This record gives sequence, structure tokens and C-alpha cells, in this order.
Amino acid sequence: MADNHNIAIVTGAFGFAGASLTENLIKNGYKVYAVCREGSEHNNRLLREPGSVTKIFLDMQDYDKIHEYVDAEELRSAERVLFFHLSWGGARDDFKAQYANVEGSLKAMDSAIAMKARFIGIGSQAEYGICEDEITEETPLKPFTAYGSCKAAAYHLLKSKARISGIDFVWGRIFSLIGKYEPSGRMFPDLCNKLKNGEDVYLSSCEQYWDYMDVADAAEAIRLLGEKGRDSESYNIANGDYHKLSYFVERAAQVLGADKNLIHYGQKAEPFVSLKPSVSKLKADTGFDISIIFDETLRNTFIDI
Repeated sequence: MADNHNIAIVTGAFGFAGASLTENLIKNGYKVYAVCREGSEHNNRLLREPGSVTKIFLDMQDYDKIHEYVDAEELRSAERVLFFHLSWGGARDDFKAQYANVEGSLKAMDSAIAMKARFIGIGSQAEYGICEDEITEETPLKPFTAYGSCKAAAYHLLKSKARISGIDFVWGRIFSLIGKYEPSGRMFPDLCNKLKNGEDVYLSSCEQYWDYMDVADAAEAIRLLGEKGRDSESYNIANGDYHKLSYFVERAAQVLGADKNLIHYGQKAEPFVSLKPSVSKLKADTGFDISIIFDETLRNTFIDI
């Protein structure tokens, strides 16, 4: 769209969270430069408005070249340029892959600096580690996986680099997302598919507290952080309506009309990660509010399709 005056660069643009963010940005009038891997099976997602999306095929080690693919005239005329960094790969304790993510993140910021873009990095609840109390942005970071440790390292390094380079930096920590584009192998797609098929489901004790947020709401929160989040601040990206995990499991069975006797609880999970996120800072600074409740996500994702 030639009259777009807002530009967004999105790494990981066709992943689970990235695809919903890209959709959200298009709907809100952004010209999106979608950074993706050549050959990914997800690259053809959501291209209903191809004129609003320009694909950039780059691997993470080349993220310092992203700015070379963005139209210089569009940059000069843009009212707002936002750089959203979601790309991240590797198993949670694959130390080599996780370390490479930190290097790739710093290279992504090099491109953001070259474009004088506002940088919005996406972290994870894994940075906090094991917490008994409500988790605020002031909760100390105590990660216990390579994934959480490298997310926390990226946060500190990117924040320092942004300050030194004179660009705005905002960090959002995602908790637990469900909904559109969610891959199999995660808890709720597998749980719901088994319940729908009348199969037994074997779980931990599900005593830990959890917080589920529709990925479309998360996309809205991330865009608002780009537009309204305060420089050098971090934010929890969550629903804020946390319950014991067993509550969500049994709600799923009820929404799906499944037999609750198919659900079998076992031993307490180890490590015992329990999530009670506060989202008061996100709401206060951006005006964000939840629009999609848990039951609606289940219906949209597992029934009304």
C-alpha cells in the first residue's frame, strides 16, 4: 500500500506469535517487512494482502543486513519505524543454538540502529525461573535453562546496546500463548485433540498456576508496546487471569464436550514452575486489555474450524 506511513520489521514473522503479529500490523496500516527463513513451511501464511508484506529471506547470522532490504525512501517518509524481534530457535538446553540466538539478536539490533528504528525484543517467562509469588517486572531473573538464560542475556545486552546507540528499546516477556497457528507438540493442541478423539490423557498433578493468553491478544499487546511502551522498560505479556493448570484442563474438556474421566493426574511436575504474572504495568502504559477469553480461544481453534 503506497500510502502507508508506518513501517514494521518483524523477525520470525511467520512463526506462531509472529504470524499473528504480522496480521495485526497489516490491519493497523503498517507496511511489514517480514524476515523469514528460506524454505520454511510457514512462509505462505496470512498473505491475504501481499502488497502490505515484503519478505526478506535471511538466516539469523545475517540479521545485520536486514536494513539493506528495506526501501530507503519508505524509511525517510515513514512516520514510525518499529523493529520487532521475535526470531529464536533451538531446544531449551541446546547451549550452542541458544548462544547463537543472542548473537543473532545483537545483529538484528545493528540493523535497527542503521534504520533508527525503535527496537521491541520478545523474551519469555523462562527468564524468571521458579517463582512462588506473583511475578512483576521487578521480580529478579533466575533462569534455569539455557533458553531462559540466553533470553535474559539478550535482554541485558540489547538494552545496553540500545542506550549506547541512542535508539529506543522495549522488552516484552511472553508467558503462555494458545490459539491460531499453534504447533502440535504443545500441551493444548495435543490435549484437545486427544479429548476430541476420546483418548485418555495422562498429565502431571497440574497443581501449578498457569496463565493462558490468546495469541491474537498477545499480538495486540506487542504492537502497543511498539507504539506506547516506555523506553528501556520490560513488560509481562500475559492474560493476568491465572489459575491452577487443572482448571484450564477441565475447562477444555467442558468446552469440547469431552468425558472428564479421560483425564488422569499424576505426580507433581519437576521442576515445579508456577506462573502468576502481573500485567498492571502493560495495561497502565499501553491501555491494553484482554479481548479473547480462554473458552473462546478453544472454540475458535478446536471447534469452529
